[in-house]
Amino acid sequence: MLSVKEISTFYGKIQVLWNVSVEVRQGEIVALVGANGAGKTTLLNTISGIVRPASGRIEFCGRRIEREAAASIVELGITQVPQGGRLFPDMTVRENLEMGAYQSNAWKHRRETFEQVCQIFPRLKERTSQIVSTLSGGEKQMVAIGRGLMSKPKLCMFDEPSYGLAPKAVSEIFRVIKSLPGQGITVLLIEQNVKQALELADRACVLENGRLTLEGPCCNLIEHDHVRKAYLGL
Repeated sequence: MLSVKEISTFYGKIQVLWNVSVEVRQGEIVALVGANGAGKTTLLNTISGIVRPASGRIEFCGRRIEREAAASIVELGITQVPQGGRLFPDMTVRENLEMGAYQSNAWKHRRETFEQVCQIFPRLKERTSQIVSTLSGGEKQMVAIGRGLMSKPKLCMFDEPSYGLAPKAVSEIFRVIKSLPGQGITVLLIEQNVKQALELADRACVLENGRLTLEGPCCNLIEHDHVRKAYLGL
């Protein structure tokens, strides 16, 4: 579904990614693992079209997208749920969710998709008219994920979905992410809790200092000496 080939990305004169290649197959959950500053978020932003790569190519469902505008990439079926959600705090839950359906195809189906999101997160149905700034951290993350799903994505990319959440809320968020492939949504996941990410995902890629250093099935990586020492504290 997604093929990232030898991508190099800069912020100004500062290079952040060096010849990174990642593949995501349809129906998978793929985890991106690495320390803070490793380039994980930059990779997602490059795929999303927020940042343009200096070199390399990105293909989504057989189409090159590395020079496409971010809005066009959403139209093609890629959505990103950023770290912290980045919601509109003075708008209601419904208004925030509808912002995720701004492109024409999703807007036509926004009522149906809204009901689907409320089935996934019943608590949001109860808080449809509530101002988002008054929600708990876990509820805000539900809105952020729901807003991403409102675009009717084929591929949903998550950046630290458990960041700052209580354990109960984390369990709920991970339950939903795990269910997405069954609903036809492929997942690319950045997660600070490496153990949980490796237990949730099918495959994982390790980014270190902007370079891909390891990749493979999670069942293998979770037993890899470097991963155990550097990220699992074992």
